[in-house]
Amino acid sequence: MPETPSSKRRLFVYALMFLLAAINYIDRSALSVAAAPLAKEFQLDPVQLGYLFSSFLWLYVVCLVPMGLIVDRLGSRTVNALGIGVWSAATALTGVVGSFGALIATRVAMGVGEATTYPAAGRVVREWVPRSERALFTTIFNSGAYFGPAVGALGLSWVAGVAGWRATFFVCAVAGFVWLAAWLIWFRQPEQTTWLHPGERAMILRERGDDVVDESGTGIGLAGLLRSRSMLGMMLTQGCAVYTQYLFLTWLPTYLQAARGISMIKSGWLTALPYFGAVILTIMFGRLSDSLLTADAVRSGRRRSAVALAMLVASVILLTPFVSDVYVILVLIMIALSGVATTVGLNIALLSDMLRSRADAGRATGLLILGGNIFGILAPIVTGYVVSVTGSFDTAFVVAGCLLVCGALSSLLLTRRPIVARSAAAALTTTEA
Repeated sequence: MPETPSSKRRLFVYALMFLLAAINYIDRSALSVAAAPLAKEFQLDPVQLGYLFSSFLWLYVVCLVPMGLIVDRLGSRTVNALGIGVWSAATALTGVVGSFGALIATRVAMGVGEATTYPAAGRVVREWVPRSERALFTTIFNSGAYFGPAVGALGLSWVAGVAGWRATFFVCAVAGFVWLAAWLIWFRQPEQTTWLHPGERAMILRERGDDVVDESGTGIGLAGLLRSRSMLGMMLTQGCAVYTQYLFLTWLPTYLQAARGISMIKSGWLTALPYFGAVILTIMFGRLSDSLLTADAVRSGRRRSAVALAMLVASVILLTPFVSDVYVILVLIMIALSGVATTVGLNIALLSDMLRSRADAGRATGLLILGGNIFGILAPIVTGYVVSVTGSFDTAFVVAGCLLVCGALSSLLLTRRPIVARSAAAALTTTEA
């Protein structure tokens, strides 16, 4: 049965995954929104604040690859449900703690739960998404990581101002548990989903890209992935992009308040603007990427050029030390965030393009996000030290811009071969290189 024009019900899954990423990042940004009153209550200096900002990443990065392995074994439905349940409970506990050490503990626990999201999304790509929509899905999903901080900057700034910083964490926890209920009610595999149009189901199963090169269908495993230069190149590119993402996620409200003298509520509005702009632009670029690439271009990894271009666009952040007007700086930040958001989304799509076995989807995505967050865990801490030593954010922005240029080179030069077992790689044509 052919897909009918009205059978776009898979977009409901895309929307669920967008909201998952949004809630994930609302919870991450809650701490940065509450940073000023929290730091005052606990008497934290910039270095301590930097460690607190990064604390949720400490076990997050350790758990990414194991979570990918668990996703490949248990499936995306179960793992996403467990993950958001754990991190929402930890977020609620953040609102009741009474010491710096307890704050660290709840953020670390939140990181364990949030480590499920991206590996599970990598699996959803191979379960639900036709090849021709990979970049659309991944940019919709990843744009939630920018929509979340925008909503957090607006809504949570208001909550913190009216009800105190602790209330922001209770609001975030409630949102997570509401999403969990919706996920358990409506999400299944396409083969099992009763609300999916039969023709659409057939199209998804036909076009989702089950290109298992090895006949066993077991994939190449973790060791095989780590031997792939393309895999390592994408991890490096991800890291160079995510560094800038976490610089803004953790320090932008503080930058606007401390360096620009803007009130908490006004800084919430100003922080939200670049994030909302990034959401719109990254989805547009993702759709454009899908429309410009043929099936052969997708399989041969030519999406790497779009990844590199997005990173070079993001490197406009290098101009911020030379600009004094806060609104011009916000425009530059919006462009940089849009480039970074597009890079991360397209890089996930590129991984799916280059990965020949669906059996490796969870662990490969876990590795990719691990590469990103190794850099991400450093961004808040490095920025804290830079601000303490120099007294300004200019050098921090320069470091981020230089990494973005390095990431563009990594994408162009390293991600040129499909991710497949060596015996199978020898049989592939050079057009896939």
